[in-house]
Amino acid sequence: MSSSLLPGRWPGLLSAFLLVISYSSRAQNEPIKFGVIDSRELTAAPFANDSAASAVVLCDFGRSRLKGQAGNFQVVFERVTRIKILKKPGYEYATVEIPLYHRDDNQEKVSNLRGFTYNLVNNAVEKTRLETSGVFLEKRTPTINVQKFTLPKVRVGSVVEFAYTLTSDFLFNFQDWTFQRDIPVRWSEYRVSIPSFYRYKILYQGAQAFAVNNTAVGSTNLVLDNKIPSSAGIAGGQTVGTLNISAPTEEHTWALKNVPAFGEEPFMTTAADYVARLDFELTGEQWPDSPYHDLTGTWEKINARLLADEEFGGRLGSHIGFMQDQLQGLATKYPALMDRAAAVREMVMAAVRYDGTDRYYAAEPLRKAFDAHRGTSADVNLLLLAALREAGIPAHPLLLSTRDHGSVSKEYPLLERFNYVAALVSLADGKDLLLDATEPLLPCGVLPPRCLNRVARLITKKPEDSRWVDLAPALRRVRYQQVALSLDAQGGLTGKVHDEHGGYAAAEARARLAGQGEKKYLATATQRHESWTLTKPALTHADNVEKPLVLDYEFTQPAEGATATGPLYLSPLAEFGIGQNPFRREQRDFPVDFGIPQDETLVVSLTLPAGYELADVPKPVVVKLPGGGGRFVCSVAATPGAVMLTSRLSLSQAVYSAAQYPNLREFYRLLLEKQGEKLIIQKKAGS
Repeated sequence: MSSSLLPGRWPGLLSAFLLVISYSSRAQNEPIKFGVIDSRELTAAPFANDSAASAVVLCDFGRSRLKGQAGNFQVVFERVTRIKILKKPGYEYATVEIPLYHRDDNQEKVSNLRGFTYNLVNNAVEKTRLETSGVFLEKRTPTINVQKFTLPKVRVGSVVEFAYTLTSDFLFNFQDWTFQRDIPVRWSEYRVSIPSFYRYKILYQGAQAFAVNNTAVGSTNLVLDNKIPSSAGIAGGQTVGTLNISAPTEEHTWALKNVPAFGEEPFMTTAADYVARLDFELTGEQWPDSPYHDLTGTWEKINARLLADEEFGGRLGSHIGFMQDQLQGLATKYPALMDRAAAVREMVMAAVRYDGTDRYYAAEPLRKAFDAHRGTSADVNLLLLAALREAGIPAHPLLLSTRDHGSVSKEYPLLERFNYVAALVSLADGKDLLLDATEPLLPCGVLPPRCLNRVARLITKKPEDSRWVDLAPALRRVRYQQVALSLDAQGGLTGKVHDEHGGYAAAEARARLAGQGEKKYLATATQRHESWTLTKPALTHADNVEKPLVLDYEFTQPAEGATATGPLYLSPLAEFGIGQNPFRREQRDFPVDFGIPQDETLVVSLTLPAGYELADVPKPVVVKLPGGGGRFVCSVAATPGAVMLTSRLSLSQAVYSAAQYPNLREFYRLLLEKQGEKLIIQKKAGS
């Protein structure tokens, strides 16, 4: 913790605090006692309502407070958690990970870690202790370690329980609390005690009302080393006894009861954006007889901090002589800024491959990633930025958070909410060219789908030029299918299919092609048509990311039985349409986030057997989402011996709010109903 948070005025402050009237917080019973279990929790009867879940959290109880440590303060967080295992997939909840942040000389540590597994054996409770051999410390990133352990002897019906204390040197990292998980939670409770001289903004995210939401006044006594100020000459910095600081506290208790499991649903960002949770942000301090000191971060401070950081700004200013030969002469060869930027991007992608790790800072010099031909997103894109500048292109870093990392709030300047850096070049027409060198399957000027998380922050040398950048995608997800079918009198089909994936859909299709290989890709692309026999498959533009990926093939589908005597029934659009409604739940409490607007067009021409006709021409349909959010058009046209079917889906928004969900769900239901409509093909009268 920075010493700037602790003013060097202890004698005056001490007397002021000791004059404060001490309030005792209201006594509260703890909702769980570690090591004491009711045997009924080990039987199946109390969990009949949770039978669909693999496990259920019986109680999750945490509390945080401050304590004195040497000359500074620490946050102390204590937790006790008890979980009932209901099915074998629930065994994963017996493995626990505790992330621990560290930077410079400050760190977070776990102590007093303990755990039990409870089983009912011969109607008696068997208690198995967590051994130290089952506890590991894993270095996850340069600033994150993970304390990991697995509770022993877990089986269906077990109850696992663990407890620990986490001490943190980071006052800004006051422990947040998540009430909701992917399994049901019977009771989740969090208590905090905050001394009056520190102010935190407390943010609750969630729709469920608290079962407990209490605030009271309490008191605390903090013991610190009494150090002589460093400015006091030769004795500066020495410890002379201790300081006992008494102060009033804010005592908060929050609890949620019977919290439903949070289920992953299609088209969403990370679950952390939506689950019920509490977040704490240190906003200021106020000592007696002193003015309020605002500790809230600002975007200007973040801007300056990043540019001064060796792992960010230092990398941007580093000399990249190792690419000098490649970059030399680019300005002459590519006078147009966009063409030159595209050429630099190609060079970087050829030199360094993205390893799948997302960061906004490069822990090692860029030369190391260049020599290894592999690096994090920061290694790749900070090298891209440095190379763009070396090529005479005024490029600036663009700070963002990927979709799986979580949303960014413009209101709260928090650097830890970001995990990615891209590049921005301002063009002469006032438009922004967004550049990323981690995805060779995307054309220049297009960000990867994982980056399409609404907004990003431009980092510039002049703070006044720093601004928010809209991450609305430059491309759509586009698919176009043109199908020519011929039906015989027995109900057999032959056909030709022309299938184009464009925009982001092309990148996704090329990624599948690269991962599966051509043979498996073709099999997967047509796996819904089990009875088809494919011939003459051909892929076009597989290596040209500027064009749609095209798949052409022919097929035959024999009739199922003997010669047909009655009408023939066919649903051509259903064979090539979207297949099923992705929105099955009746309600959704968070947005539908496609990330990318999309267009799907399907045109089917059907040649009828001689002597047959369409019994009835289905009516055209037009379905619109309110506010111009989307449109579905479907029509059927009949001519002698042929039928033409056209289906067009357009979703113009990348994100639809929870309030729009019922309309979106109904929109897809009507679409599928229309695409599934059967054509009745009968013999002409007199044939």
